[in-house]
Amino acid sequence: MYQFKELKVWQKGRALVKEIYKATHKFPKDELFGITSQMRRAAVSIPTNIAECCGRDSNKELSLFLDISNGSAFELETLVILSLDLEFFTQEEFENFDAKLNEIQKMIFGLKHSLKKPQI
Repeated sequence: MYQFKELKVWQKGRALVKEIYKATHKFPKDELFGITSQMRRAAVSIPTNIAECCGRDSNKELSLFLDISNGSAFELETLVILSLDLEFFTQEEFENFDAKLNEIQKMIFGLKHSLKKPQI
């Protein structure tokens, strides 16, 4: 069992949620129930699934919730790309979110990989 609040990946995911909420606040109001909502849900899913996996008993369950979290990170990455395409984000905003998401994806992968190592 992990203490999720101590995990850097959870901390980064939590910070990303705040940034996504602030960034999507300026999106067109007619997108509130479209891309805005989808981005916010995907962003929230990243740290919440990391937290949920930490309360699980087996590495198999931990791995499943890390997969869900990583899937949400890739979903959010796609939505960030679409937001650039739709000109909701500037190139600079896109690059900021893209870099943060790539880092989080790598961290989740690393955490999942560490579950496969034999415990001493």
